[in-house]
Amino acid sequence: MKVRIRFSKYGSMKFIGHLDVMRYFQKAFRRAGIDIAFTEGLSPHMIMSFAAPLGLGLTSDGEYMDVELRTVRSSKEIMDALNQAGCEGILVTGVYQIPEDKANKAMTLVAAADYSLRFRKGYAPKGDWQSGISHFYASKSIRVLKKTKKSEKEVDIRPMIYEMSVHSGTVFFKLAAGSAANLKPELVMDAYLKSIGMEPQPFAYEIHRRELYADLGQGQKRKLAPLGELGQEIPGEAADGEQ
Repeated sequence: MKVRIRFSKYGSMKFIGHLDVMRYFQKAFRRAGIDIAFTEGLSPHMIMSFAAPLGLGLTSDGEYMDVELRTVRSSKEIMDALNQAGCEGILVTGVYQIPEDKANKAMTLVAAADYSLRFRKGYAPKGDWQSGISHFYASKSIRVLKKTKKSEKEVDIRPMIYEMSVHSGTVFFKLAAGSAANLKPELVMDAYLKSIGMEPQPFAYEIHRRELYADLGQGQKRKLAPLGELGQEIPGEAADGEQ
């Protein structure tokens, strides 16, 4: 049975990299006694994959991983067992069975992500930096230097910004994410500050990822859905008895 797990990452765990998060869940599954499937061969390992691993220093409410289970347990049982076996800083918030016709790995489905960005204490720009965001978002083109693995190139990031707004000092973004196109909120914020004549400061942002989306649209028409909505909760005995 293919299962998608949604979890939050917060507190000091934001400084733990992706490989350590993977090791954390490997230990949590063992401690929780969840019957996860293993690969075959000389060096078997748990069948699990993560959707768009989070950057170091970011917190999140919308992280996802896919696993394959050999025996069926309810969503609540799996969630409770993993949270009891885990530690503070990672919290499982959803468990969904993925139908076979929607069983693509979460990492291949990611098309967009929601972020919230705030300035760290003492790093907010002086003066009015918020009023120009709607004008910036309305721009037809936003050209920036984007770093690649080998060099830098100028790109138009405006098509990758799906939403951008500000409320009480918190900037909200919905941005392209995944293998086809990927845009980081700090790059957008840096571009905005430069557009209003302000110089971005290093380590000035606190960034929180809120959700990851798949695109269910046809052609050029975008239809974003949270990755968890592609599955359904696994009922327990009580739920079965009520039906």
